[in-house]
Formats: sequence, structure tokens, C-alpha cells
Amino acid sequence: MAVPLLDLVAQYGQIRDEVRAAVDEVLESQRCIGGPKVTECEKAVAEYVDCQYGIGASSGTDAILNALMSLGIGPGDEVITTAFTFFATAGCIVRTGARPVFVDIDPKTYNIDPALVEAAVTDRTKAIVPVHLFGQAADMDPILEVALARGLAVVEDAAQAIGSTYKGRKAGSIGTAGCFSFFPSKNLGGVGDGGMIVTNDAALAEQCTVIRNHGSKPKYYHKFVGGNFRLDPIQAAVITVKLKYLEAWHEGRQSNAAYYNQRFAGCDAIVTPHVEQHNRMIYNQYVIRVTGGDGPSRRDQVLAHLDRRNIGHAIYYPVPLHLQECFADLGYGEGDLPESEKASREVLAIPIYPELSEAQQDEVVEAVIEAVG
Repeated sequence: MAVPLLDLVAQYGQIRDEVRAAVDEVLESQRCIGGPKVTECEKAVAEYVDCQYGIGASSGTDAILNALMSLGIGPGDEVITTAFTFFATAGCIVRTGARPVFVDIDPKTYNIDPALVEAAVTDRTKAIVPVHLFGQAADMDPILEVALARGLAVVEDAAQAIGSTYKGRKAGSIGTAGCFSFFPSKNLGGVGDGGMIVTNDAALAEQCTVIRNHGSKPKYYHKFVGGNFRLDPIQAAVITVKLKYLEAWHEGRQSNAAYYNQRFAGCDAIVTPHVEQHNRMIYNQYVIRVTGGDGPSRRDQVLAHLDRRNIGHAIYYPVPLHLQECFADLGYGEGDLPESEKASREVLAIPIYPELSEAQQDEVVEAVIEAVG
């Protein structure tokens, strides 16, 4: 049987009437920029992640960019982050005029290795951007210790981690600010692009609110250069509806992950996700590591076999950021971040969405095990 990597049609079928009613409210009101739906969404998401303020954004990318701009980061500054993440993390740093400084990852969690952060700090460093990858929070306490000692901001890239926790604290609420994405494939996804900044800093929240509207306050008066970073009210309406179901969807993903873990136990070529005991993992992706094999990559063999069986899959991420062509001028080379590079050669995401049936999961497991022999 064919198994897609993600089945948003199955999700939509459960909430169709609520989503349509919420969207119709926006259309009937013709409040197409801002308005009560955006405010409602901001309050609901901020409350869910234990923050005082939520500032809607046009995407998760623009949430990061807005947060960095609002913190005054710009030319001549450095920002420490991971090279094993989606492009937007470093792309936003560069767009402010600052320089990304990449450090390697913990090979078990794929998150930034906090032991390497302090050595990367210079007198130009202004912020650290840890990424909570695949739905698991990075090890934040040692990062916060460095930030506090050196007077640095910490902007959490929590695009894949809404609802995950670190030692009881919600991802996004731990640092100076947190940034979420509502891209449709996320655990909490809209019907297009959307994002949000959350913070407990009132002054920063106000600055982000101004920056997202071209730096205008009052209207047509610009003390700052901002951008058009507003959350669309239709996206806000959909996200607010879906937020009510998010915990149940998390539990479905966790249950599916537990089943995968049990089925893959004993298969030496497959390393299942490692979850730290103090973390709550929400499995935005279920990422296995395919190890061993001679000649061509064993992961490539798995990919080819999954294609033949019509089973969805993805590689997050095939090229770490320090080796991307557009960052060549930063001076990194192959071998500089060996754990990130090794992960890029070995990781593979398989379907984990909550609507998966046990029969579909069995199909995935059997195909993977067949491929590794």
C-alpha cells in the first residue's frame, strides 16, 4: 500500500466544518489585515506556550527575522547557531547583515551542542539561535548560562517544536524570544505561510509589533525600517481552530513513534530517535539514522526501496548550512563540523502523522528493514 509522508487531507476531514466556519467569519467581516482573529490567535498561542506576548508573523522565517531585527542585530554582529537546520535559521541572520557562526551538533539529538557554544563567542557576538529540531528542545540551560554571562540574547528557533518541553518549560518560552512556524506540514499548520514570535519581554514585544508593519508607529511615521511581516487573519483563524486539537495530535505522533521504536528494536542498521529524559518530544518529524553498508550509501538503498514501495520519506537535511554554496564566503569547509556532515549522510524521515494506521506503519517498517537487509 502507498503511505504518504504526510496526509493533510485526512486531518482536514476531521475539522472541515470548524475551519470553514472560522474562515467564513473572516470573509464576512472583510477584516483582511489584522483584526480580532489575529489577536485571538496571538493570545491563544502565547498562553499555550506559557508566554505573556504573541506577535503574529507572515511566516516562521519572518518571525526569526523580525526578532533579530527587533533586538538590533545588524552589520558587524555575529550570531551563533547550528549548521544542521532549515536554511531560514542562518538566512535570517545574513539578511540582518550579521554573520552566522556555526557550531556542531549533539549526534544523539541532532540539536546544537551546548559544549561548543562558549568557544564560539567573540566580542562581536550578539545572540545565540538554538534550534529545537524535529520536535525536541535543545539543551537550553548551558546555553542560557553562556548568554547570561556574556550579555547575549537567545532567540529560540522553535519552528518544529510547539508544545515540546525542556525540564518542564515550553519551547519558545525559555530564551529572550521564541519563533514558531505554521507552515502546513508543521504539527500546528495553517493553510499557507504563517508564524509567531513569543516573549515575556514587553519592550521587545512592542518593538516586534512595530517592526512587522514596516516600522510604522503611528501610521506613516517610521522611526525604524521594518518589513511586511503580518500574520494573515485567515491563517490565524485556521491556526486557532487547530490549536484545540494539538495535544491530541501530539499524543498520536508519540504513540506512533513508540510503535516504530518497538518495531525497529533489534535492527542494528537503524538508529531510532533519542529523546532526553527531561524533554517532551512532539515528533514534528520521526527521523531515523541509517548506518553501515559498503559502497553506495545504505541510506540511498533505503530511499530507492521506499520509492519502489510508494512510501513517503524526506531527508532533513541533505547539506549542512556551512557547506551551502551561498555561505562559501564564511570560510567553512568539509570536515569542519563532522557530526552535522555525518548526520546529513545518514538521516531519513518516515511518516509519523497522527492519522497513520498500524497497517500503514507496518508497511513502512517492513520496507525499511527489507532495504537494509
